[in-house]
Amino acid sequence: METQNSEYQAAIMPTYGRIDLSFVRGEGCYLITDDNISYLDCASGIAVNTLGHCHPKLVETLSNQAHTLWHTSNLYRIPDQERLAFRLAQACKLDHVFFCNSGAEANEASVKMARRFQYRQNKQDKTTILCASGAFHGRTLGMLSATANPAYREGFGPSVAGFEHVAFGNLNELRAAINEKTAAIMIEPVQGEGGANAAPDGYLQGLREAADEFGVLVIADEVQTGMGRTGSLFAFQQYGIQPDIVALAKGLGGGIPVGAVVARADIGNAMGPGSHGSTFGGNPLAMAVANSVVDVLQEDGFLQHVQEISSYLNTYLVKLSEQYPSLIKEIKGLGLLRGIGLQECFAAADLSSALRDKHILTVQAGLNTLRIIPPLIITKSEIDILCNALTICFEEKSHEL
Repeated sequence: METQNSEYQAAIMPTYGRIDLSFVRGEGCYLITDDNISYLDCASGIAVNTLGHCHPKLVETLSNQAHTLWHTSNLYRIPDQERLAFRLAQACKLDHVFFCNSGAEANEASVKMARRFQYRQNKQDKTTILCASGAFHGRTLGMLSATANPAYREGFGPSVAGFEHVAFGNLNELRAAINEKTAAIMIEPVQGEGGANAAPDGYLQGLREAADEFGVLVIADEVQTGMGRTGSLFAFQQYGIQPDIVALAKGLGGGIPVGAVVARADIGNAMGPGSHGSTFGGNPLAMAVANSVVDVLQEDGFLQHVQEISSYLNTYLVKLSEQYPSLIKEIKGLGLLRGIGLQECFAAADLSSALRDKHILTVQAGLNTLRIIPPLIITKSEIDILCNALTICFEEKSHEL
């Protein structure tokens, strides 16, 4: 059997640095291996499993829909798609929604919409998208060019034209970069892959003002921060701004692949039939599950729980940073997208490995950061398990130095 498994593994293209763990079951905030060992999941499939694993409502919805209808294509009306579009548009205070399958697709579509809108305004030269240092918007060729890290682009030929980068959080640099060719600013309210970097106070408000002044659109990449991750349905709501376009994915499906772009009516209307499409986007199976995710997120007290548990976690992380300043540089992020920025003497990969040895799953991010992104249903007792393990890891490391 081991030989067969090895042969199977060899058939997988080596695009991931896989950890030698195989999970066969999930329950709430836990993943269980093939040899029946439970791991507290503080990675959530990289911010995907919004409601944990095998949430009863999602299981029931998926099972019912699987026995009813899977796919019809967007040649026909899909009632659950229309319902979800209405709910997302209402929540974002926008108007039109396009459905796809992933965050990269949502961001690609957002760029197309921004450029198409400017084209329809007889501003054909406005095609440049301003992005931020530390940004990560996906791995398609277009979104690699929108992503600041050149390591992701190595070996894939020339970058796609029309993307420029400015320092994240620097309003002066942003304003100086806007010119007659700028179509939109694409921004993550909290950079996930870049290191759980939350936008500084006043930055997003100033960005919105600059965009309005120069006739530029604002694209909020909420792929990782959306759907309750930061304590509000969308992170931009906490900053008091209104984007023109919002890109969603990851947590929207709670584990089922789904992405969405929410836009103003005039932007959506610029996209006529044939201007964009997706074979699987918005299929009945994904829409049924995504609607159930929204149902749970909008239950009385759910987001309040996220806010309270986020505060509980943050209080502990701050105390930890005060206790181990030689190991911890800063505590970053917002809500349940938290980052522990480490000093050079402690690699995030090593901390993640040490936690894994204690049956806790986390994920690394840029700037030597350990990212903590658990399911939104995580409890205080489970946060205590995580925090106790972190304390042990830092205590052990401090004795090594």
